[in-house]
Amino acid sequence: MDRSPASSPPQPPSQRRATWVPLAFERFLQVEAASGVLLLGAAVAAVAWANSPWSSTYERMWGTSFTVGMAPLTATISLESLINDGLMTVFFLVVGAEIRREFREGALGDFGRAALPVAAAVGGMIVPALIYWALNQHPIPRRGWGIPTATDIAFSVGVLALLGRRVPPGLRILLLALATVDDIGSVLVVSVFYPKGGAVAGLLLAGAGTLGISALRGLRVRNLLAYFLPSLLTWLGLLHAGVEPALSGIPIGVLLPLEGADALHPWVAFAITPLFALANAGLNIDGLSWYDTDSMTVLAGVVIGRIVGKPTGILLASVAAKRSGLCDLPRGVTWRGVVVIGCLGGIGLTVPIYIAAGAFTSKPLLASAKLALLVSAVASAVIGLVVGKILLPAAPTAKGDFAST
Repeated sequence: MDRSPASSPPQPPSQRRATWVPLAFERFLQVEAASGVLLLGAAVAAVAWANSPWSSTYERMWGTSFTVGMAPLTATISLESLINDGLMTVFFLVVGAEIRREFREGALGDFGRAALPVAAAVGGMIVPALIYWALNQHPIPRRGWGIPTATDIAFSVGVLALLGRRVPPGLRILLLALATVDDIGSVLVVSVFYPKGGAVAGLLLAGAGTLGISALRGLRVRNLLAYFLPSLLTWLGLLHAGVEPALSGIPIGVLLPLEGADALHPWVAFAITPLFALANAGLNIDGLSWYDTDSMTVLAGVVIGRIVGKPTGILLASVAAKRSGLCDLPRGVTWRGVVVIGCLGGIGLTVPIYIAAGAFTSKPLLASAKLALLVSAVASAVIGLVVGKILLPAAPTAKGDFAST
């Protein structure tokens, strides 16, 4: 008689999918948490390098120019441009893939679940922008209103991970969904309000490239090499249109086969974003205009907008969404948890640096904005960690509760 254990019947596709989703989500959070520490370390190293006796090598290294391509199609670019316009395309590609995942399988998959993170993200962008706008009265510094609006998911998830078992799964999902909506809003801010020029032909070329990617996706083409040419057209189109070409990664990531984009996530987290921070976060303290009113109002607007405006906007918008009946708090999430998420929303380095570079041509104003981002990121991380240890229970229960207002 065969006494071997009976083999379990194969799982249906829907059940296998349900098992894979939380595992993929956990892997995503683990990578983001670890990369947040590396991102902060790279930013600190950039500042230390830019203010060291070897500060001249910092500017010289990132300004190094070289030629890429093959004759007659060649271009001369700097190392900094290669990182900002080239490698960061891959960063935005992963952002696009995560947006697609959230809409298909995550908290943005239906209106009921999406209402809270959407409302929180919008509130967390509007209030900081208004605070910045109120503190900056002159037209030139006012261009930086978008700087305090974006949240850095890697850094914020990394700080949240330090709270350990205090954090219920629903709170981590809420932060990820909020940051995803925040990414969408930030990309719109960069592309609409901070273009470098304008050319309709470039937008048409980018549109043609995007349609090509969509057509390949519709034909179920799985070979990633097939997507290279239409992706390149999208990138070149945005470059010609005066929009940051790296933003082409968003539509590419949304349309690209999901598993292909997932494979790039560790490279983005552990190589590209730290390299971007190292190349862009370096500011020489001597370049700051401490007695210039515009520089100081930029500094104050970004710091106060992020440290005060972000948690205020996120909390108020969340309360308004719940009171209006649009949503309820996720299982296991209380208003205390929303406060913690709001504090961590003030952390931002990657996209805000992009916005600052588009907003200011003045080196003192750009230096003030970068210093403000570093100060507010560290302050928001410390505040979020302290508030989390105070407000979140040490041993969260498995059963969720729905907080009432």
